[in-house]
Amino acid sequence: MTLGEKLRYLRLVEGNLRGLDREMTQQEVVRAISKELRQKISQSYLSQIENGARPHLTNKTRLLLSNFFKVHPGYLVDDPEGFHTELLSEVRAEETTLDLWLIQGAERFRNDPAISRALLNLAKHEDTRRCLMLMDAILETPKLADRLLAVLRPQAGANAPEISEA
Repeated sequence: MTLGEKLRYLRLVEGNLRGLDREMTQQEVVRAISKELRQKISQSYLSQIENGARPHLTNKTRLLLSNFFKVHPGYLVDDPEGFHTELLSEVRAEETTLDLWLIQGAERFRNDPAISRALLNLAKHEDTRRCLMLMDAILETPKLADRLLAVLRPQAGANAPEISEA
């Protein structure tokens, strides 16, 4: 992942953590840094970093951004090609990929708040893979999805089309 991709991802995560249900804009990040950390960074500088025009950060900027996004300063560099951490198990690496995929899906479906929220909730769960396996089991049980939806979300169940079983 490049530094620019990481910053865009951090803006998405930060926006969702702040209840925006979308990524923070670069300008919102600039304002928040100024207000919360009482330091300055320009929106154009953030844009240049994200677009790869500035591939390296100064130490001051790296510390500022890592402090704001609450990540280790070492995270804010381009990953070498083929990079992966040996500390993650194969399943955990797959789950991280799955979580990122769900977050990207939530962003794509931001115009459908219920779907976007559901995808983000899946991504935030500590065992995303197990949640999806549960969903599979529910869908394999005839009419269970419709019954659960009617009980857990009655307003959605009344307006939703019947869920077809796989």
